[in-house]
Amino acid sequence: MFIPVRDENPLKTIPFQYVTVLLIAINVAVFAFTYSGVDPYLISSFAVRPSELFLVNVIGGASPVTNDAVAVPEAYTLISYMFFHGDIWHLLGNMVFLWVFGDNVEDAVGHIKFLVFYLACGVFAALLHAFLVSGTEMAGVPLIGASGAVAGVIAAYLMLHPRVRVWVLALKFIPLQVSAAIVLGLWVITQVVMVLSPQIGDPNPVAWWAHIGGLLAGAVLIIVFRRPGIPLFDRALG
Repeated sequence: MFIPVRDENPLKTIPFQYVTVLLIAINVAVFAFTYSGVDPYLISSFAVRPSELFLVNVIGGASPVTNDAVAVPEAYTLISYMFFHGDIWHLLGNMVFLWVFGDNVEDAVGHIKFLVFYLACGVFAALLHAFLVSGTEMAGVPLIGASGAVAGVIAAYLMLHPRVRVWVLALKFIPLQVSAAIVLGLWVITQVVMVLSPQIGDPNPVAWWAHIGGLLAGAVLIIVFRRPGIPLFDRALG
């Protein structure tokens, strides 16, 4: 698989991707704090646990049945879960994609709308995951990570700039320049394959449906959130 390094896509309407950088900084800071000896039950307090989410009908406050260290209202976890990660590779994988592709999505929608877009993709990703695993053994597994929100960014970038050239590392060390449609298209296909064939995935639980939820949300929301005059599918390139 490809690891994105940078794209050939300069900003056009904003001077700098402030929100993208802020999101990355918050994720890194939360990771540094939570993995410096913090009680794991504290991390679980801010995760989405589908069984607890639906026990209180999403907006009914904190679950009365929990081992969490802090009684966080379940609806709030739909936001907080995005900023916690299981390990350094989980964090880096999400942040690399956000760094490479987030700036141009922020450029296309504006700073405030990008923040709303990012959070909305993450919320929808968690809700779809929670709904589809409800009643299964994964209903009690806490969901953390920015993957759903980042999947929304990936879908938006693919909708906006499929023809842009992206530098990637193939097989982790071979530099190549390919179109965003290839890099991100393969990532999307991988998510679909994994959600349809979970037995071939990682033995550790992976919230593939959250990735799909983020992709769906991003593809739809970018149509509404983009600035007037911003074309889809690189149509401005002719």
